[in-house]
Amino acid sequence: MTIPNIVTAARIIMAPIFIIFLINDQLTSALIVFLVCVASDGVDGMIARLFNQKSKLGSYLDPLADKLLLVTAFVVLAVREYLPAWLTVMVISRDVLILLGVLVLILNGFNVNIKPTVLSKLNTCFQFTTVIAVLSKAFLPFPGAFYSVLFYTTAILTVSSGLDYMRYGFRIVGEGSTNSKEKSQKSG
Repeated sequence: MTIPNIVTAARIIMAPIFIIFLINDQLTSALIVFLVCVASDGVDGMIARLFNQKSKLGSYLDPLADKLLLVTAFVVLAVREYLPAWLTVMVISRDVLILLGVLVLILNGFNVNIKPTVLSKLNTCFQFTTVIAVLSKAFLPFPGAFYSVLFYTTAILTVSSGLDYMRYGFRIVGEGSTNSKEKSQKSG
């Protein structure tokens, strides 16, 4: 197991601690754990690139750790009424639709190799920022308009990123159909 994978695994292990702090309304402690997780996300990627420690396991673990942290954060913060429920529904719906799309493609024999796009990374950045802003609201309050703009921007990026992945999935299906036709023409 590589060092980046160990750092990512630690981030996964910290998720329940983060959730417990959220459930108990210990937002400062939750914020500290969340910030450690965000920092470790950057650290594991940097180590993987600098020391050539990229791995197939890491390519699955890293986004899994991010999703685990973000989805649980959005759900608990919405249930505790710190975040609007509609935003949480959008964030989770996007992830579920992407997973279902990948599953459908795989079950239909398509080779799926998803790499995060710039839009997807920007979306994740705004989702992390949204959680940080909400968790730090008690000691770093911004005007209400700031939170509205942040929530709507996060929502727009979430939808845009989801549509971008849908476009990618449709392209895979289109190319797969073209490749199938070419194969049948060559063999015929």
